[in-house]
Amino acid sequence: MANEPPQLPLRLPNAEHAIIPQAKLCDYLLSVTHPVGRFKAAFFATFGYTIENWEQLQLDLLQFVQSGIALPGQGSPYGRKYEVRGTLVGPSGRRANLVTVWIVLSGESYPLFVTAFPGE
Repeated sequence: MANEPPQLPLRLPNAEHAIIPQAKLCDYLLSVTHPVGRFKAAFFATFGYTIENWEQLQLDLLQFVQSGIALPGQGSPYGRKYEVRGTLVGPSGRRANLVTVWIVLSGESYPLFVTAFPGE
């Protein structure tokens, strides 16, 4: 096997045009009643994010995605997913390692937010 050139850290394609729907945050990630999201809501609450300040989480995730390292996943007929990892600083001042998942849908050029969860 020939020596391969080192890979530079990858940024999420068109991260500056990333989209995070309000419903994804309010009805899932910050929902204390969602069957899966309620556990994530508890995690985000420790960093100062609640349903009442969902816009702050949206802004912070949009900044996060522009500076984090993107790891491309498998492509599918729907598009290509990416994981973006980094450190998020919440309104409380606490820091968290975070993994966010994004998809660039087939035929589109902008990344769409899928989910987020604690990183390592």
